[in-house]
Amino acid sequence: MTKPYEVLSIDDLDRIPVAEGLEWRPIRRRLGIRSFGTNAYTSERVGGWVVEEHVEGSGHEELYVVVSGRARFTLDGEELDAPAGTIVFLPEHDVSRKAVSEEEGTTVLALGGWPDKPFAPSAWEWYFEAYAHEPERGVEIMREGIAELGERPWLLYHLACQEALAGRRDDAREHLRRAIELDPALAERARDDDDLEGVEP
Repeated sequence: MTKPYEVLSIDDLDRIPVAEGLEWRPIRRRLGIRSFGTNAYTSERVGGWVVEEHVEGSGHEELYVVVSGRARFTLDGEELDAPAGTIVFLPEHDVSRKAVSEEEGTTVLALGGWPDKPFAPSAWEWYFEAYAHEPERGVEIMREGIAELGERPWLLYHLACQEALAGRRDDAREHLRRAIELDPALAERARDDDDLEGVEP
């Protein structure tokens, strides 16, 4: 009989390198959570990102908890020292944010969702993982994302990138065309994307 709960440690989570020393530790997908977004982020080096620099384009409220180590947050230009146990809540999505590790192995837990509508997973969860694998596996991961979320432009775009890297140029061309049809702004991005060299929509 399957247990009605699951218990795991952050150390049990995958470590997927993203940028600037940041490693994404998938929680939502690992546990199949459908009601809110949650992931952990680790940097093994001082100065590495534990929250990437961004403005929350999705409109999520976000909560960050420093689980271990020490982080330094920058919120709309204001710096905040954040030792383990610090909770940072951002109810406004348009606040510019970033956090870097002040100690090796710093980990930050992030939770997010909309205050006025049901949660839906973000496309980036699939393409972050896809780029951490060989292109053939990346294609499979992007197809899994499309199967779950439907034809979202960014999923199709990154599927095209993975297909191009895997040498599947005809498939890449077809999916890039569809991505641009859904979001014409992607045409300009595609022109400068090395992953899509030689693939014309």
